[in-house]
Formats: sequence, C-alpha cells, structure tokens
Amino acid sequence: MVKLKTDREIDEMRAAGRVVGRALAAVREAARVGMTLLDLDGVARGVLSEEGATSPFLGYRPRFAPVPFPGVVCASVNDAIVHGIPDGYRLRDGDLVSIDCGAKLRGWVGDAAVSFTVGRARPADLRLIETSEAALAAGIAAAVPGNRIGDIAHAVGTVCRAAGYGVPDGFGGHGIGRAMHEDPGVPNEGPPGRGMKLRPGMVLAIEPMLIAGGTDDYRCDGDGWTLRTVDGSRAAHSEHTVAITTEGPRILTTV
Repeated sequence: MVKLKTDREIDEMRAAGRVVGRALAAVREAARVGMTLLDLDGVARGVLSEEGATSPFLGYRPRFAPVPFPGVVCASVNDAIVHGIPDGYRLRDGDLVSIDCGAKLRGWVGDAAVSFTVGRARPADLRLIETSEAALAAGIAAAVPGNRIGDIAHAVGTVCRAAGYGVPDGFGGHGIGRAMHEDPGVPNEGPPGRGMKLRPGMVLAIEPMLIAGGTDDYRCDGDGWTLRTVDGSRAAHSEHTVAITTEGPRILTTV
C-alpha cells in the first residue's frame, strides 16, 4: 500500500533527509587514502548522533540477509555495487567508493547515496560516477504528478544504457516514509507509461546503480550482503529521497 504524505509530513522527512545529506558530505570530506571503511562509518555515526537521529540501516535484516547489517552506512568499493559492509579495508589511491546512508528523525526516514573517488581518479571512474548522477537527475525530472513509475525507470535506464553501462537486474529504488522501504518499487529500467501513476504526496528513493563493464550480472559475497560485479568492473551508485509535489519533484536529502 502506498502511503501519501501531507505537506507537513514531507517537511518532517526533509529534516531527516538533511541529516543524511550532512552525513554523506562529512564522509566524503573525510575520506582519504589510508582510512578504513569503519572510520567512514564512524564519521556518519557522529553526524547522526549530533543531529539526534538514529540509523535505519543498523540492525536491519531483510529475509535474504544471514545477519543484521552492522553499520550505519553501506560502504561499497570498486567492484562492489551496493550493500558493502564497513570493515577494516583501508582506502587506496584511486579507489571508487559508494556510500549509502539513512537517518531516522522523529519517526521519519531519509535515504541517499553518493559515489566518489579517493586520491588520483581514473577518468573512466569519473565518467561512470557522472553518468550515475545524470541518471539520477533524469529519474528525478520524471518524478512529477501524472507520470508513472515506468517513466522514472525509463529515464534512468535510458541514460545508463546510452553510456554503455550495465544495470543490475532486480535492484532499484523504493517508496520511503515511516519505514525505509515502502511501496512502490522503483526499477532502474523499464518501459515508459507503465506502472503506478505518480501522485502528490508520494515519496520515493530513486537510486541508479551502474556497472562499468556493461553486463547486468552480479554476485553476492559470503557475507550475504555485498553485491559485486561478476566481471570485476567497477560500479557506481547515486540516490536521493524525492517527494512528488504539485510544484515538481522536491529533493529531500540535500544538505
């Protein structure tokens, strides 16, 4: 069931989203060669604590997961697409890092992700990241009343495919509100004009995931969480929480 939000509730979600934006900005600023992924998780924990927010990621355990998620961010490096567990891995020069973060504040949730490089960036990685951001922007632009979920999916997928990148099948965005995952699902590829009609008050997490090698194949690590490219190519992930309003899409997870 899709739960429509009032203007006041969207404002409350904006407060949670602002915390997410601040946490991602702090992690990105702190990231440097030699830091561990646990260090980055600690940076995000500090921001959540300062803002009086909690993490919807920490302890989260969907059906597929063998253990609850142990971090407040997903930290995915190089060939990891999403759901990377923050651990003792030390960042190296040229690493491509994707950080996904959520925050719960006064009962409302925000969720966003950003990809960036550490040290000397590879041009191919910068292109991959720029395309993930362009795909996100296209999806957000399609998030207007009267359009359908398929219009968002088509906008995202068109940008990804035009650049020659793969799109992991079965993974995409979702509704969000009191819970991190609500209806409807938001695929990263699909035909336009299909699916649920977008209405004011819907709030969606739109999140393109791109595979540099051009295939859609992925595998799951033994930890039961981390998804990696099968061909070993790099991946990028961009995400914002977006409200559908009569005045156009409202991004809730910026700083």
